[in-house]
Amino acid sequence: MVDVTPDGPAGPAGTEELRERVTSMPRQVREELVRRLWRNKRALRVEDVHVVEPPLLRRAVGASALGNCMEWFDFGIYSYLAATIGKVFFPGASPTAQVLSSFATFAAAFVVRPLGGLVFGALGDRLGRQKVLATTVIMMAAGTFAIGLIPSYATIGIAAPALLLIARMVQGFSTGGEYGGATTFVAEYSPDRRRGFLSSWLDFGTFVGYALGSALVTLLHFLLTDTEMIAWGWRLPFLIAGPLGAIGLYMRMKLEETPAFQQQLDEHEKSLAQKSAGSEFKTIIKNHWGALLICMGLVLLYNVTNYMVTGYLPTYQTETLHRPSGSADVLVLVGMVWIVLLITFIGRLSDHVGRRPVYGVAAAAMIVLAVPSFLLIKMHGTWPPVFGVLILSTLLACFAAPSAATLPSLFPTAVRYAAMGIGFNISVAAFGGTTPLATAALVHATGNDMMPAFYLMAAGVIGLVTVKFLPESAQVPLNGSQPMVGSVEERRELVTASQALYAHAHSRS
Repeated sequence: MVDVTPDGPAGPAGTEELRERVTSMPRQVREELVRRLWRNKRALRVEDVHVVEPPLLRRAVGASALGNCMEWFDFGIYSYLAATIGKVFFPGASPTAQVLSSFATFAAAFVVRPLGGLVFGALGDRLGRQKVLATTVIMMAAGTFAIGLIPSYATIGIAAPALLLIARMVQGFSTGGEYGGATTFVAEYSPDRRRGFLSSWLDFGTFVGYALGSALVTLLHFLLTDTEMIAWGWRLPFLIAGPLGAIGLYMRMKLEETPAFQQQLDEHEKSLAQKSAGSEFKTIIKNHWGALLICMGLVLLYNVTNYMVTGYLPTYQTETLHRPSGSADVLVLVGMVWIVLLITFIGRLSDHVGRRPVYGVAAAAMIVLAVPSFLLIKMHGTWPPVFGVLILSTLLACFAAPSAATLPSLFPTAVRYAAMGIGFNISVAAFGGTTPLATAALVHATGNDMMPAFYLMAAGVIGLVTVKFLPESAQVPLNGSQPMVGSVEERRELVTASQALYAHAHSRS
């Protein structure tokens, strides 16, 4: 490849202009622009750069975040009610067995997530992201609403946990297409320079949904007795899913398809988009296995931490530390609110310093701080446990904030949704969703209540190794998509920089 650094003879563009245009770019942006110039054998033209209209961008990001909020409210309330659900559907078991059975049902939803990701991902790469996202939100609402209607074990016997399992699997199948599709949708709508910040609003919606679920369950624990919660109170959060699903469906039906899906760059990608699901799966595994492994490693880091905090920590406090359920829920709610406050700032930070530093520093901090965090959580009093949860929540925010921008950037447009569905959901199913069950089982088997901290440390090590192989994607156009900008002026700057680079490269060749 020809040398396009600003040193040496300037060529027609002029040294000062070249220096100004090129040296102001992050290194990874300059390298990607050079690759595109080399491939196209010409500078970028105005029609090569897509300007995202601000009203469309706001609607896409806002509706996706709000839809994700509703989806994850539905999915998250099971975590906060795990102990109560165990008593309703597995009443004959010991308290430990009830918790393990409840978490086993929780984990079962993750078994079908890769299947949902493959099915919805393939559909999303052919029919469009918007249509599939409208389908996933209504399926999630239906599965959640159904849980609230299932009679207890005392009423219908073994059929009760069987129906609970079926409803959870409907939820899991839906969720398999949700996160990969929502991240793909927002990432493909976002201007390159602001993708980290704008995509972080998706996980903002996720944790607002978790926080709302936690707040509702906490309120119910304070207002109702344990007997009332077991008799009927636990059903209320699930029944809310019906109207929430209708709202989410309305919002997603109003969205327009992403520019990247509407306008793929070359005939090669268009031909890929016409292949069968089986052929697409083979293509992804054969051509993108390295990106899949990186995706799975980052998802493991993010979701082990996520489900440790949101899924296991409430039950850890009540069943292992023997704290009242109300205070345990409040503590987790504090962590969720802290993540909501932090996440978009960290997303913006990742646009400036890069995704790799954010992931790498947080993964290293996880290895160092996991044990101190759980030691603080175990302590008596108010503030030590709060500080322990805030440490874990800060680390979780650092993993969540850049994920919606980073993961879609690993794959080209034609297979992005399906590849995200495969990589994300296999990793979540194998490691994230099983975290509450595996950690509870380890604590019970060893009698060591610090096992959750050791589990997080292992995830941190895997995450740190993954970051070593992660390509930097901050401010870089998505693979297989046009450069995306937020204004006509920004497009003009990019085209001018491209022309300066091309003129300099031509003069040096």
